[in-house]
Amino acid sequence: MNPQIERLYQISQKKERRIIGLMSGTSLDGLDIAVCRIENAGKTTKIQLENFATMDYEDDFRARVREVFAKRNIDQQLFSGLNAYIGVTHAKLINTALQQWNIPSSEIDCIASHGQTVYHAPQSLTKDRNWPNSTLQIGDGDHIAVNTGIITLSDFRQKHVAAGGEGAPLAAYGDYLLFSHATENRFLLNIGGISNFTFIPSHQTKLKAYATDLGPGNTMMNQYMKANFNQEMDRDAYMAKKGQVNDALLNQLLTEEFLTLPFPKTTGPELFNLAYLEKAQERSKTAHIPHENVMATLNRFAALAMVNGIRKQSEGLSDVAIYISGGGLHNPLLFDYIKRSLPTCKVESFATLGINPDAKEAVLFALLANETLVGNKSNVAQIKDSPAVCMGKISLPQ
Repeated sequence: MNPQIERLYQISQKKERRIIGLMSGTSLDGLDIAVCRIENAGKTTKIQLENFATMDYEDDFRARVREVFAKRNIDQQLFSGLNAYIGVTHAKLINTALQQWNIPSSEIDCIASHGQTVYHAPQSLTKDRNWPNSTLQIGDGDHIAVNTGIITLSDFRQKHVAAGGEGAPLAAYGDYLLFSHATENRFLLNIGGISNFTFIPSHQTKLKAYATDLGPGNTMMNQYMKANFNQEMDRDAYMAKKGQVNDALLNQLLTEEFLTLPFPKTTGPELFNLAYLEKAQERSKTAHIPHENVMATLNRFAALAMVNGIRKQSEGLSDVAIYISGGGLHNPLLFDYIKRSLPTCKVESFATLGINPDAKEAVLFALLANETLVGNKSNVAQIKDSPAVCMGKISLPQ
C-alpha cells in the first residue's frame, strides 16, 4: 500500500483529528488559517479552535489576483501561473504560522483549502444555458501538499456543482451540524465580499436548513475605496459615516432582479461591482455626488439586502436569533443598521456561539474535510435544495 494512502486510512481511524482550515475571501484581506481539533462526525462533531491567524497578503499578491478576478477576458499565462503561485504562497503562510505556534507539520493530519475564487458562474447568474453551473477556485492543492508535507483537501465547491448544486454557499453543511438549536430559529449571517446566511430552524419546526447568498456585503464598498482612495476597505465605516444616503441612487441599486429571487440563490462580484454602481448612478443621475455619500449609500444597500432577506425568511417565526461573522461584523454602520432594523430579533456577534467570528469560514472548511475523511453524505441530507455530498479533492504530499 502507498504509505500516503495508509496515512490517510490511519487519520480516518483516529479518535481526534488536527485539521488546518484555510479561507481566502473575495476581499483579499489575507489568508485565514485555523488549527482545529475535531472529534467524531455528523451531528456528534465536536470542534475546538486551537490557533487562528489571518496572514496578510502582500500588495503584489492582491494586484495579481485582481488581474483575473471576476473578469471574462484574461491573460491565460498569468491565470495558469496564478494557480501554482497561490498554492505556493498559501503553503509558505501555513509554514510560517506553524512555526510561530511551535506546531510541527507532522502533528497536523490534513489541510482543508478553500482556494481563491476567481470566477463564479451558475446559470442563475449568467443566464446562459449553453454552459452548466460552474465556479472556479485556484491555488492548487498539490502545491500546498508538497510544500507543507501535509495531506491537503481542496476544491470543495466542484463536487457541489457536479452533484447539481451551484457551488455556493457551502456554509449550511457545517452550520447545520454544529449549531442547530432546540428552540432558537437561527440565522448565521456572514458578511464577506458577498453576504449570505445559513437558516437553521429550531427543532420545533418542520422547516429545513439551507444557506443562501443575499447580495453585496463588503465587495462594492471595498472596490470603491480601492478605485478612488487606493485603500482596501472603509475601515470602521469612516467614510460612510461622514456621508448621507442618496435615496435616488439607493432605489436604483435595489432594482436588481436577484434581490427578489426565492431562496436559496447565489451571486458574486461578477454582478455586484463598480460597473453595476456606475449604471445605477447613470440611471439615477447621481454620478457626481460626493464620495462619502456614495459610500453611505453602498453601506445602506448592503445592509438592506441582508435585512430584507432575513425579514422574508423569519416572517411568522418566534425566538429568532442572528449571529454575525465575517469582515462586515467590524463595520459599525452595517451592524447598527441591521440591529435597529430587526428589533424583535436577537442580533449578536458569532462569538456568542463560542468560535471566533473571523475564523468561522476557515473552521467550517476544516469540518468539511473531516466529513470527507470520516463522515457520510447522509449527515447533511436534511439541507434544503442542496446535494448531500462529501466534498474536496485529496492531494498527497509525495
